[in-house]
Amino acid sequence: MGCIVGWAHSQFGKLEGQALEEMIARVAHDAVKDAGIAFSDIDAIYVGNFGGFEKQSFPAAFALDADPALRFKPATRVENACATGSAAVQMGLNEIYAKKSRFVLVVGAEKMTVASGADIGDALLNASYRKTEADTPGGFAGVFARIQDLYQQRYGDQSEATARIAAKNHKNGVENPFAQMRKDFGFEFCNTVSDKNPIVVGNIRRTDCSLVSDGAAAIVLTDVETAMRMAKAVHFRGLAHAQDYLPMAKRDIVAFEGCEAAWKKAHERAGTTINDLSFVETHDCFTIAELIEYEAMGLTPRGQGARAINEGWTEKDGKLPVNPSGGLKSKGHPIGATGVSMHIMASLQLLGQAGGMQVKDPQLAGIFNMGGAAVANYVSILERLR
Repeated sequence: MGCIVGWAHSQFGKLEGQALEEMIARVAHDAVKDAGIAFSDIDAIYVGNFGGFEKQSFPAAFALDADPALRFKPATRVENACATGSAAVQMGLNEIYAKKSRFVLVVGAEKMTVASGADIGDALLNASYRKTEADTPGGFAGVFARIQDLYQQRYGDQSEATARIAAKNHKNGVENPFAQMRKDFGFEFCNTVSDKNPIVVGNIRRTDCSLVSDGAAAIVLTDVETAMRMAKAVHFRGLAHAQDYLPMAKRDIVAFEGCEAAWKKAHERAGTTINDLSFVETHDCFTIAELIEYEAMGLTPRGQGARAINEGWTEKDGKLPVNPSGGLKSKGHPIGATGVSMHIMASLQLLGQAGGMQVKDPQLAGIFNMGGAAVANYVSILERLR
């Protein structure tokens, strides 16, 4: 299906003095160097970028600044809301699978902090159905506050469970050198509304929300035969994309049915089940999202997602560690970079190079990257090839 053979990852956070084009060019350059190939070997480039935070758009050409040998290579921007990075990865894999390209460079990048808080909130609403959801109090955070309210009406209060998810991911993020927020807040802080942890909207606290970030990440893809001759290779054993309706009113919004469908397809293609996975990197844009994703991935029955975190299943030393990188919650969420970053975090784990983030003896990694409220759903199942 295809392999990752090189990568590069910037720091995530408020990257003052670093323009979008500079971030893209830097990780593109470093990823090709990491793969140990010439820039002239790159056959195609895909750049994942959500956009809308600054006036400059049309970012695909910025990857060419990594090296003059990339000039005139085909480069295309990809966007699918918060799953933009994984969408770019799958476009690159399609090139490999179709034998159109031998080496593909995939970059994900976003520069969010140049915009005001109000403009960021407005841009993020493009990941929802504006005709009926644009006036949601609290913007995109309000969309997930509504999801949390509906979930709790059906299954009961989840505030302690979501606080445990926040605390877990912040604890894990301490060990991630790329993370924006490397601080262990602890359960009590995350579970208590205070001046430093206020309610953002509805029942969602500040510690329930992922971070506004700048950042970039890049990977180099190639076919399996070529990868076997390279220094390192992480193989895509299974892959899936399930797109659901955009309006929340057209679906059971607390079920994340698109997420469930994507996991099912990926497992079918990989010949695996959730019990075969060593760890998962999942899309915790808000803590309620991670909780519902436990259910959609099949870790618990519907309505029982809290059990996975309350009983320690998803801790780094649990039966299925979830977000050992700290997730979006701690690492940050530069929209276009997130999906590419997840694939790098998983690859580091599988090669035993994750440092303090490392889980014990990982064999298979699961990745779930979500655009909107479970609209664009991407799953990858990865294994080490060499």
